[in-house]
Amino acid sequence: MAPTIPKVQTIIGSEFPRKVIPLINEAKLSIEIIVFDWRWYPQNPGGSVQLFNQSLVRAVRRKVKIRAITNNNEIISTLTNVGIHAKKVISKKLVHSKMMIIDNRILIMGSHNYTQSAFQMNLETSLIIENQSTVERFLTFFNNLF
Repeated sequence: MAPTIPKVQTIIGSEFPRKVIPLINEAKLSIEIIVFDWRWYPQNPGGSVQLFNQSLVRAVRRKVKIRAITNNNEIISTLTNVGIHAKKVISKKLVHSKMMIIDNRILIMGSHNYTQSAFQMNLETSLIIENQSTVERFLTFFNNLF
């Protein structure tokens, strides 16, 4: 039997919200997130990060279970207030990963933080990967941290 070839899409720079928001909008069961830096911009509701954030809020309202690991206590409080189960890993090691798993079948990983700088100005790259064994390995990583 031939090995399964992963389906991979690239995300370059400011493409992140345009490519990831539709995937969040299609989520049915779960979203797991690890991100180093995540910001909330209520003063800029039409900005790309806030549109991304609002897609997650809509997913929660659709009963999608969202769990997130990030480093900022303020964003953890904000996420908790909108129904996302968020926490900070207590460790001497820095959680620097940036990844999202949607419905245990799509992995989004790369350099993008969830910030205005990452979405609009920085030279960022990420991948969307659909490969069950890859997704399962990263889901195990997430569950071991959570």
